Amino acid sequence: MKKALILMIALIMFVNMFGLKVIMVTDAGGLGDKSFNDGTWAGVQMAVEQLPNIEAEILISKEQTDYVPNLTNAAQRGDVVIGVGFMMADVLFNIAMQYPDTFFIGIDIEPSPNQVIPSNLALYTFKEEEGGFLLGYLAASMTKTNTVGFIGGLEIPPVKRYEMGYRSGVKAFNEIKGKNVTVITGYVGSFTDSSKTKQIALSHYNHGADIIFTGVTTAAVIDAAKEVGSSFYGLPNNASLNQIIDKYFEKGRGYFVIGYDMDQDYLAPGYVLTSSRKKVDVAAFEGIRSALYDRNFNYGHHVLGIEDEGMGISPMKYTKGMVPNEVIAELVFLEKLVKDGEINIPKNETELGSFDVSYINIPF
Repeated sequence: MKKALILMIALIMFVNMFGLKVIMVTDAGGLGDKSFNDGTWAGVQMAVEQLPNIEAEILISKEQTDYVPNLTNAAQRGDVVIGVGFMMADVLFNIAMQYPDTFFIGIDIEPSPNQVIPSNLALYTFKEEEGGFLLGYLAASMTKTNTVGFIGGLEIPPVKRYEMGYRSGVKAFNEIKGKNVTVITGYVGSFTDSSKTKQIALSHYNHGADIIFTGVTTAAVIDAAKEVGSSFYGLPNNASLNQIIDKYFEKGRGYFVIGYDMDQDYLAPGYVLTSSRKKVDVAAFEGIRSALYDRNFNYGHHVLGIEDEGMGISPMKYTKGMVPNEVIAELVFLEKLVKDGEINIPKNETELGSFDVSYINIPF
């Protein structure tokens, strides 16, 4: 144990003098997903720009069978290896234990119950339920049909936490306002099947939903929203933001998408109401910074939420004018309650069943 500690300290001193080679391994979504792969890579690039002597490289996983060779390759050539996505959890743990002199960072990766995390592995996960809660409350506040939708990719913990948070936000709105907004849910069974994603989205819209939170390929849901929305508005598919906003107020309603993990509002101004903001870039940067500077690498499981500024929603650059000021104020108030620990957001069906916020009195 003493020898291993001396080796680790020597390694830290070495990298402080000569810098680090950081290699990121993507999930099967790859770079260009406009989600957590892109967000993590943005954090790596931030480290390159702000920290001394950081060299970065990326290895693209096209399918799950790429995880082992990509992570092994990265561990053999890099000082810091970043693995992205829940699906590579077991592989990342195994490779980290095989290469104890390499630092590993897992984004959206959490340990199994009672699983021991090696001292060269830092894991970052997020309280998606907290971001989902704010999005659910906003969706319930904005719907004109009293029906909103949620579409997930695979039923894995991060996506389920988003769903539970979203549904609890709708439930909170119903209890506080005395309304009856319902949530339609659906899962694609994949994060890359755009055709099926769009099909489910169109089904949600056809069954009355006017706002859909997507925990999967956002572009496919945007295609559905534009297809239905442009027909409803009587506008071309490439209508300007001003045209969309004018038609929204003229018609008294519209069709929206809520993006996930990164600010995706720019993908379709006027159709993306807001986005969940999961700060995977900050987590990646912090992990690299710890490997470079900390005498003891900040290993272990780190869970980031609203209190840590690790979760939030986008500033709604294009759509904030559509949202009543009262709703904006209520979101700020509820966010503070969550931050102060006065609201505990459900993470599973059992907790959702007993979730009760009828005691909350919004003071304005």
